This record gives sequence, structure tokens and C-alpha cells, in this order.
Amino acid sequence: MELDLAGAELKSVLNRLRRAQGQISGVIRMIEEGRDCEEVVTQLAAASRALDRAGFAIIATGLQQCLTDIGDGPGAEEQRDEMRTRLEKLFLSLA
Repeated sequence: MELDLAGAELKSVLNRLRRAQGQISGVIRMIEEGRDCEEVVTQLAAASRALDRAGFAIIATGLQQCLTDIGDGPGAEEQRDEMRTRLEKLFLSLA
């Protein structure tokens, strides 16, 4: 399953990943500085949410692309069911 992100989708996913990258760098810095545990966990949770949202966006785009790419030929329904199962498994891995 190849993912083809374009335009706004790509920009959105990359922005979320960059935000998470910055938050993770901040968490590392906070730990090194001996900052308050509650502050560290709050920032870590924010980074985790940013990663999850990027993953959900990728899965949603993949679902749309894959189901469209399958078409309506022979065996298409079986292929769609298989793809739906694979993408559901990916989705649940983020939950």
C-alpha cells in the first residue's frame, strides 16, 4: 500500500510531525533541566496527540486512495474488504 500525499494533505501532515518534533525536543530539554514532572508530562501528551493526529490523517488519506484505486473490476469487493481490514488494523494501532 503506497501513500500519495499531495498539496494540503502533505502540508498538514508535515506540520503536525514538525510540531511533534519540536515538542519532543522541548520535553528532552525540560528533563535535562530538571523541570516539574507535571509540565514534562503535559508536553509529552501534546507531542503524542500531534503524532496520533498525523497518523490518523495518513490513514484517512490512505483509505480514500486505496478504496478509489481498487475500482470496480472482478474481485474488487474482496480487495476493498481486505484493504479495509488492513487500514482498520493500522487505525487501531494508534488508538
